Amino acid sequence: MRGHRLLDFGVGRHDTDLGSGADSAQIPGQIGGGQRLECWGDVVLARPDARATGPRALDADAWSRPDASFEGRIGGGRWRSSRPLPDRWPIDHAGHRFLVGCAPSGHTGLFPEQAAHWSWMVNALTLSPGVTPGVTPGVTPDVTPDVLNLFAYTGGASVALAAAGAHVTHVDASRPAIGWARENAALNGVSTIRWIHEDARRFVDRERRRGRQYDALLLDPPTFGRGPAGEWQLDRDLAGLLEAAIALLRPDPAFVLLNVYTGDLDAGDLDRLLAWALDARPDAGGLRPIEADTLSLTCADGRHLPTGVYARTRRP
Repeated sequence: MRGHRLLDFGVGRHDTDLGSGADSAQIPGQIGGGQRLECWGDVVLARPDARATGPRALDADAWSRPDASFEGRIGGGRWRSSRPLPDRWPIDHAGHRFLVGCAPSGHTGLFPEQAAHWSWMVNALTLSPGVTPGVTPGVTPDVTPDVLNLFAYTGGASVALAAAGAHVTHVDASRPAIGWARENAALNGVSTIRWIHEDARRFVDRERRRGRQYDALLLDPPTFGRGPAGEWQLDRDLAGLLEAAIALLRPDPAFVLLNVYTGDLDAGDLDRLLAWALDARPDAGGLRPIEADTLSLTCADGRHLPTGVYARTRRP
């Protein structure tokens, strides 16, 4: 089964000149922003992406016949299909199998570049005390790590961590996203995921009152959202949640990873924010220096498309 491939990205010659007899209705309005052309299994999708700048490598003909194109901006548009497509279809990615589809938001249910984080987190867990490096964690029940995954979406990271032997608490305020994540877990035969449909802030506060602790923490918050606890605004709410979530970690945690998809924060901002939150946990001083950088997808021609930014740290 085929996986994900980024075929091309960028801005067209004039963004309105499709050339090669292409039907203008097949390529949505591209003025003022770029596009990305991807294969998801055997399905070719075209979507807007503000970071897809520069010229495209492929000619207009290659862009003229995607199986579906997203019109408008991500989070506020609609799909236009050139052929019937299933609601979801399976693809293989990074050693796992996931269901993807044309979600109303313009997303597909999987951020393939996150696989770089999955392997980093799994490696950090295999280096935990009591676990032999390179051996799948969880072979001995008393050293099975507990990972907290906030804003866990459709479960890519949860599946990867559970497949490596971790116990994962998967928290998301969207019931449809959790349903999708459950399907992904079943597709991969993993059963060590605890499903929590709740606002991340409420859940973290409840876990604090219960005295629950975790060995590792992953956060991938949206820029904006609405949940049971009201509106979420990244610039307003992230710092408080990050500090509260880090307080749930056991001494000497395995890792902390913060990833965001927004142009308003850069890697340096996340580096400083994570350092500030960790200052309240002197017993986490065994973590490595923070690594902060840009997450990206590699195109078929070797170019890199920046997608998000992250800050992460783990035990040496």
